[in-house]
Amino acid sequence: MKKTLAVLVTLMVLAGAVYGAPKSKVKIALIIESTVDDKGWGQAMHDAIVAVQKKYGESLVEYNYSEKMKPVDAGSAARQYASRGFDIIIAHGAQFKNLILELSEEFPKTTFAFGTNADVGPRNVFTYMPMSEETGYINGVIAGMVTKTGIIGVVGPVDAGDSARYNRGFWLGVKSVNPKADIKVAHTGSFADYVKAGELAQTQIKAGADVLTGAAQQATGALRAVAEYKDKPIWWLGQDTLQLSIPESFKVIAAASYDYAPVIEAMIDKRQVGTLGGENIPMTFKNGGFIFKYNDKVGTVLTAAIRKAADKARADITAQTLKIDWQPVKY
Repeated sequence: MKKTLAVLVTLMVLAGAVYGAPKSKVKIALIIESTVDDKGWGQAMHDAIVAVQKKYGESLVEYNYSEKMKPVDAGSAARQYASRGFDIIIAHGAQFKNLILELSEEFPKTTFAFGTNADVGPRNVFTYMPMSEETGYINGVIAGMVTKTGIIGVVGPVDAGDSARYNRGFWLGVKSVNPKADIKVAHTGSFADYVKAGELAQTQIKAGADVLTGAAQQATGALRAVAEYKDKPIWWLGQDTLQLSIPESFKVIAAASYDYAPVIEAMIDKRQVGTLGGENIPMTFKNGGFIFKYNDKVGTVLTAAIRKAADKARADITAQTLKIDWQPVKY
């Protein structure tokens, strides 16, 4: 009950929050297993922190990052940042949970954060969770209307966290417009196995899938597999808008992505009034945690009817008149 209440309170605060400049300088450090230019998970967080820094200026927001950090190496980096007086240390990945919980005891005056995770952590640990069933649902509506074969592929990393939410939201979106669609779901078992993601996508395409999607940074491997079919009507729906600007974008119908800026600003604001953590920060369309864009370069595949259906789904989700019950979905 306490955890649920904490999530609801934070959601209400974020929904109506207007953040001002930090009252004093804040030092933020980011630790990621991938890179800050991975066109996905890591870059989304990096870009958000850079945007907040640009908004308030380097005199108020100092930012450093460490990339290509496995959990075994991340501990040393995080401890160095804490020892150097960094105020907020974000270990961007659920794989860093145990590390962050351990360090939070060692450095009780430092704010730590990790995600995606819906748990409520200790008093100096924030967690954050994208409600990515929302973006998944909209992409699913598009996929269900675009497919000609009735076969749709999903390439996930692991069946957990926001990826699990995205996949199940996508499933529900597809079924809402195309109940008979055959949705093939496969997981690489890793957030960064681009090769395996490509292999799974190829398998799904050979089985007849003509629309595919996937979450996490490994998904670009699947997108590259789709892009190999240059002259065939095989399409991709992205879980990162950066996929609209890479060479393979000619296959991307639309893409959603996370905007972590509200999360960063919330942590700064809360810390500066004495709340070091102990809350889960959700990300939704309503509180500005998501971005969604169509690709106008894909031609007639993105019809007016498809846009209308996707736009309605997004409006209903934002207004919270459409509730996405993703948890009961079984593949």
